[in-house]
Amino acid sequence: MNTNLILQNVVLNKKIPGIVAIAANGDGVIYQGAFGKRRIDADISMTLDTVFWIASMTKPITSVAALQLVEKGKLQLDEPISQVIPELKAVQVLEGFDSGGRPKLRATKRPITLRHLLTHTSGYTFNTWNNDMLRYTEWANIPSILEGKDRTINTPLVFDPGERWEYGISTEWVGKAVEAASGYSLSKYVKEYVCNPIGMNDTEFILRPDLRSRLAGMHQRQPNGELSVIPPYEAPQGSELFSAGGGLYSTAIDYIKFLQTLLHDGSFNGTRILQPESVEQMGINQIGDLNVALMRSVVPSRSNDVDFFPGLVKKWSLGHMITTEEATTGRSAGSLAWAGSANTYYWIDPVKRLTGVFFTQLNPFMDETVLQAFAKFETEIYDSCK
Repeated sequence: MNTNLILQNVVLNKKIPGIVAIAANGDGVIYQGAFGKRRIDADISMTLDTVFWIASMTKPITSVAALQLVEKGKLQLDEPISQVIPELKAVQVLEGFDSGGRPKLRATKRPITLRHLLTHTSGYTFNTWNNDMLRYTEWANIPSILEGKDRTINTPLVFDPGERWEYGISTEWVGKAVEAASGYSLSKYVKEYVCNPIGMNDTEFILRPDLRSRLAGMHQRQPNGELSVIPPYEAPQGSELFSAGGGLYSTAIDYIKFLQTLLHDGSFNGTRILQPESVEQMGINQIGDLNVALMRSVVPSRSNDVDFFPGLVKKWSLGHMITTEEATTGRSAGSLAWAGSANTYYWIDPVKRLTGVFFTQLNPFMDETVLQAFAKFETEIYDSCK
């Protein structure tokens, strides 16, 4: 079964509204395809230049921005990040709740570093996968990330920095560090120093009118498997917080350029945005004996449980998850990957020199139908390259 037929069958069966998928090797793009509709309630075909909210696929882009500033000596990986963001001197650890439902907080045992933030070992978490943080954010009336408020990320830690891996809002603080060290807003810095130089012209935190006209609709998978259209994620213009961990819109065409840049040690079409040594650090284990753990959902409408390639040991670099064994799809040991909560996915295989993106737009994250289609797409790409 060829790649086009695999993806056509999924959308014809109305299991996924629409898909854009692109793959590349060391020489360039080897596959691209767009299937289905941008939204189920409109007869608008999915196209290669359709715009998606890429959510946590923003994180590797923010990581590159931070590492550029490390290269310039404006940020340090292992110094207290409070030297750049003073308010983090006062961050506390949440140790549960008292009998009255009030949070129990204490001082941290050690300061947070940029390395902790980049590797998700800082102690910050998400309320989607941590019940204590869900309880805390409800108690403290913490606003949604959709509101674009700095208060969204002013939450306590759930463990001391460096003690374990837990996925969370760490990258939001990386964005604040980029702003403090560069003197630019995150939106301006990412545009000028990461995206524009490699031709990612359709990647933005705030939707331009031409991007909005190509935006894919957001969908929600209902318990019976049916899909409904829901309002899209969109932070307000003039936000205090550009979400460094999940605020970007992009296209598959743009994102494959970013992935090819990393595949080529920080350079794309003759333009270098990161030194090879920094790209290498983004590709190797940075959490030692710690492992990427199962992310058990406490908000099923947002996310299913998250465990890529169950049974395989996973590590984290300065920007990606690392699979330490060969995967059933053909992905090599040492491959890098992550995803966005609206079911957008990518991988980089530095051994076989393959990279790919698979974009849809629906909740909850880790949708089983999408994961199956993504796995078939990836397997077909590897098989076609044998």
